[in-house]
Amino acid sequence: MAKTILVVDDSALIRTSVTQHLKNGGFTVETADDGLNALNMLKAGLKPDLMITDINMPNMNGIELIQSTRALPEFRFMPILVMTTESQQTMRDEAKQLGATGWVVKPVGGELLMSIIKKVLPGA
Repeated sequence: MAKTILVVDDSALIRTSVTQHLKNGGFTVETADDGLNALNMLKAGLKPDLMITDINMPNMNGIELIQSTRALPEFRFMPILVMTTESQQTMRDEAKQLGATGWVVKPVGGELLMSIIKKVLPGA
């Protein structure tokens, strides 16, 4: 059974590009355009094996999403990969402290993304 990845980014172009790379890699993909929609999807019963999130988004940013996701018992150990244009060390540290598994600076190619996913998602 294919692993499911939730891609959270306010850019439709990024969501489409990442979704295509992931589907080509054999993953099932769900998408959300901001952290609030992603959190609502999780609360409604979506159980992804991995979440990839941007940081800068409207309504609920990636840092808030990581914190809110980790507060849900069933997602305490789900890998969360941050994929963003942000490169500030303080933001990386905050994301890691709140529960981010890894950090990738955009743009990221499909091969690199797949190799990172294989490192953070057991059995991928």
